[in-house]
Amino acid sequence: MIYAKTLYDKLVDSHTVQTSDRDGRQLLLYVDRTVLNEYTSPQAFTGLREAGRPVWRARAALGTVDHVNSTAAARTAQMPDPGAARQAAYFAENCRDFGIELFDVLHRMQGIEHVVMPEIGLVLPGMIIAAGDSHTTTYGAFGALGFGIGTSDIEHYLATQTLVYCRLKSMRVTVDGSLAPGVSAKDIVMALIRKIGASGATGYAIEFTGAAIASLSLEGRMTICNMAVECGARGAIMAPDQKVFAYLRHRPRAPKADLWDRAVESWSALRSDPDAIFDRDIALPADDIEPMVTWGTSPDQAAPIGGLVPDPAREADPDRRRDMERALSYMDLAPGTRLTEIAIERAFIGSCTNARIEDLRAAATVARGRRVAASVRAMVVPGSSSVRRQAESEGLDRVFLEAGFEWRQSGCSMCLAMNDDVLRPGERCASSTNRNFEGRQGEGGRTHLMSPAMVAAAAINGHLTDPRHDAGDR
Repeated sequence: MIYAKTLYDKLVDSHTVQTSDRDGRQLLLYVDRTVLNEYTSPQAFTGLREAGRPVWRARAALGTVDHVNSTAAARTAQMPDPGAARQAAYFAENCRDFGIELFDVLHRMQGIEHVVMPEIGLVLPGMIIAAGDSHTTTYGAFGALGFGIGTSDIEHYLATQTLVYCRLKSMRVTVDGSLAPGVSAKDIVMALIRKIGASGATGYAIEFTGAAIASLSLEGRMTICNMAVECGARGAIMAPDQKVFAYLRHRPRAPKADLWDRAVESWSALRSDPDAIFDRDIALPADDIEPMVTWGTSPDQAAPIGGLVPDPAREADPDRRRDMERALSYMDLAPGTRLTEIAIERAFIGSCTNARIEDLRAAATVARGRRVAASVRAMVVPGSSSVRRQAESEGLDRVFLEAGFEWRQSGCSMCLAMNDDVLRPGERCASSTNRNFEGRQGEGGRTHLMSPAMVAAAAINGHLTDPRHDAGDR
């Protein structure tokens, strides 16, 4: 008997080398590619060196410096501190000794790993890609299964091209309907995380489907898959369609000529069977979604921008009430405060979630002809050097500079404050990033997650802003 399969199961089955239990949940998985950075790879390479092992398939890995490098506008090889310099130097040594291609900080293709990999065509439908960063889920936008792995897993992958893997349960999230003006892909995924909680998809791989998902660009789809890990998902996929094929068609590392035609024919069959059964189904009507912002210190502590800071006293669950009280204390917010009345001191547009060209275009549309509030320091950090060049060719850099934003070089930057871009204690930031944990953007810093257009609007107005009502002084 032939059983209907989900897309997730098709991808796992096609990459299974061997199963180790009767129901096929424990298995050895072939992994097509990885991307390495200077922050999560050193111990793995040290392990290889000590064991005298080579990298099994060096051409299936790419290295890029992204976490610790400075994003100062005048790019140099200089690192922010001696520790960062040692990490970058050891990374370069490892890539050279093990034959892995490296985009170092001065390379014209340098950028955040999850921005660089898709833009050069290294992420293809049907692939399995594992890397030492949890936001590897981004690649699901192409019909590839991406997931984060730990240091010992990186070493195992590099030595064998395989990983020991436990099959996940399947969750289908259907987003039907149409998004209202001013509502973005970021709002979709933030609404989902709020709905099911920060651990609501733990143990699952999510497949996103529905008319609203199909209407999104690849940049929007990447934003959703990127942040799916914030509700616990270890995989997030979307069936590839003509938009995916058009995006990949002329990417430098994508298949060419006859190989392209054969690839598209194969990729077109990558979808869940119509009668496939998912372990959990979630419906998220697009028409109900509003622009979202976080008020707390977890991505699920979010609300529509037109709402109020919630009151923990109204929360019946004692654990959730305690978490809310702690979050509001850290964020220095009072219950009942209108979200649009919260003033900010910093604004950050960047990260692997929202620093692609479409994100910068959306933010520039808001900033054009206006000025950042005098009380705000605002930064734009493109996701890659290629995105930066593209933005400059479209004049977006001039829009940001004339509005009072800093226009910087690419890198992870203030998303996780591993370089010199950090919040000071007590500073409040409107941020296009993916995590708002305590201290994530700097010790004592306070982060409000939102879309890039909302960050730009907050920077201009000096406080959190509903983009649907942001007429400004035009």
